Amino acid sequence: MDTQNYIIEFMSNEWIRNTVISVCLMFLILFISNNFFNKDQKLKIVKILSLFMIIMTITDHSRNIINGLWNVSDNLPLHMCGLTNLIACSVLFTKLNKRVFEFFYFAGIIGGIQAFLTPQINNFDGSTFEYISYHTSHAGIILIPIFLLTNLKYSITKFSWFRVWVYLNIIIAFIIPLNFQIDSNYMYLASPPNVDNPLLIGDWPYYIFFWEIIVILFTYTLYVISTKKFI
Repeated sequence: MDTQNYIIEFMSNEWIRNTVISVCLMFLILFISNNFFNKDQKLKIVKILSLFMIIMTITDHSRNIINGLWNVSDNLPLHMCGLTNLIACSVLFTKLNKRVFEFFYFAGIIGGIQAFLTPQINNFDGSTFEYISYHTSHAGIILIPIFLLTNLKYSITKFSWFRVWVYLNIIIAFIIPLNFQIDSNYMYLASPPNVDNPLLIGDWPYYIFFWEIIVILFTYTLYVISTKKFI
């Protein structure tokens, strides 16, 4: 089966349509749940969202296996969005501890927004499922942590923005040598993604150093927006 990396151009009609639909659905779920449901009902809603993420993840990997597209170089959940997707799936089974939630909150929202701004659907086979799977999975890693914060009273603590940056760098320290070992490009640390992204400054490895600065600025900005505290 022929596949390709399908890129949706920023501000194209396709990009605007997909982004508007995704954002409106996320806001609708947050608004309705916050205003019309009690705590137990909200807990059921987030578990349904988590179950949906599990179904989509299993289906996505199963399709790749059946179609002969699954391999360790491309399909392990080692991109930032893949890692946070695993956390989103685990919400169905357990209450996240504070540190895991904080990582989920910052990495999920920042990774998900980045994926929406510069969409690249890897191994795209032209099917409607792959198209919907990309957008719903990335919407999920934005929606679920915001839902936990606003509807179920999870919280982010002082210097959480910095701790998450440290956690990401620990993960990077493992991912970089793994990429060379298995000829992969997880977290785009071996080569930049094939998208027109103004945040990609320079060639390898220089764009990674700029990302370090950009990510810590993003995590701090998200912290301030979420807590209204300049700490």
